[in-house]
Amino acid sequence: MPSSSQAPSPRTRATPDHAHLLDLFEHLPDPRSRRGVRHRAAALVAAAVAAMAAGMRGFTAIGQWVAGADPYVLDELGLDRWAEESTFRRLFSGLDAGRLDRILGVWATTRAGTVQGRRVIAVDGKSVRGARGPGQAAPHLVAALDTATGLTLGQDQAKSEGDEIGAARDLLQVLDLADAVVTMDALHAQHGTAEQIVGRGADYVLTIKGNQPTLFGALKKLPWKDVAATRRTEQSHGRRITRTIKVVDVPGWIEFPGAAQVAQLRRTTTRSGKESIEVVYLVTSADARVAPPQVLAAWSSRTGTSRTACTGYGTSPLVRMPAGSGVGRRRPA
Repeated sequence: MPSSSQAPSPRTRATPDHAHLLDLFEHLPDPRSRRGVRHRAAALVAAAVAAMAAGMRGFTAIGQWVAGADPYVLDELGLDRWAEESTFRRLFSGLDAGRLDRILGVWATTRAGTVQGRRVIAVDGKSVRGARGPGQAAPHLVAALDTATGLTLGQDQAKSEGDEIGAARDLLQVLDLADAVVTMDALHAQHGTAEQIVGRGADYVLTIKGNQPTLFGALKKLPWKDVAATRRTEQSHGRRITRTIKVVDVPGWIEFPGAAQVAQLRRTTTRSGKESIEVVYLVTSADARVAPPQVLAAWSSRTGTSRTACTGYGTSPLVRMPAGSGVGRRRPA
């Protein structure tokens, strides 16, 4: 879980992105003994991130990338000479994974975009099967994704898949949520989570599915046939998705703190000529003035995207750090 130590705050930058990132890495405590240290920890982390952004995986590949990099590139990253693979391995074996993750999140926040005028953060989780060690359960991560850019703003490791709700709340506590919209899948449609989000100055869009049968059934019985529909179709990755949304003011029996509207969202997905339909319901604290149907549909279109981000290129680099690095795993309490 995130520690109480604070990462630096985002700031307005007149410097290049890599310079700002290097400046943020200076806040990382160096776990190495001072004796024999030739390279600043911040420069080594910046070089590792650059190497991984170039597609390198593993300490050997990172060391090879640094050895072959142009001296100008190394200078821009803060290295006055190339560093060996063993140097990276020693540093990352003791690096504070949680603090590095929060620093990368701070940088990602400065790069965040907007959807219909608001920052939209999708929070979700997934077991990272590719990171499972011999005889170990796959780590379960909860990630917060900026849906406009695909950047991961932060992540936390749950003790187990059943602890995902608590891990998500811990993650929300350290994110900058001011005036953002937080979208969450069905597992996180919890009153306590909704209260936390509105208490931090944000709006929520929560998905209601069959895991809450009473609420799902009550929403299903609303007179949706009498409500005008808004449709939006997208094509990507060999599939066509049509989202049809109908929105009404929140019924009095909805108990989520700050709830203003509910919606029926029908997703029709066509892939290779085969069509599948899923109907879910949404509860949001955003009222009709700031979230008319087309806006609410745009905000919710990426709900669940961070499930891919937990295992793919949307993650911050530490999730994909090589086995044995110590980074990407939480230390025992």
